[in-house]
Amino acid sequence: MRKSRFTEAQIIGMIKEQEAGLPSSELCRKHGLSPATFYKLKAKYGGMDLSDAKRLKQLEDENAKLKRLLADAMLDNVVLKDLLGKP
Repeated sequence: MRKSRFTEAQIIGMIKEQEAGLPSSELCRKHGLSPATFYKLKAKYGGMDLSDAKRLKQLEDENAKLKRLLADAMLDNVVLKDLLGKP
């Protein structure tokens, strides 16, 4: 997955600017991003504080690690079944 060029703090700051009354088109021009990107980030981070965003990132990282562990365990299981000759 591509790394965002904005930190969580910057994204939340942009959302707060827009909520304070700055038009979305002006905000996008100011920060150099497309309106589609802004609304995608707003959908993900809207209504969050910085601590919530950091916790979300931590949970996403942990989830990715657990998915990799599960995939490795499932692969080992398939290999062992093939070696034993059981379908």
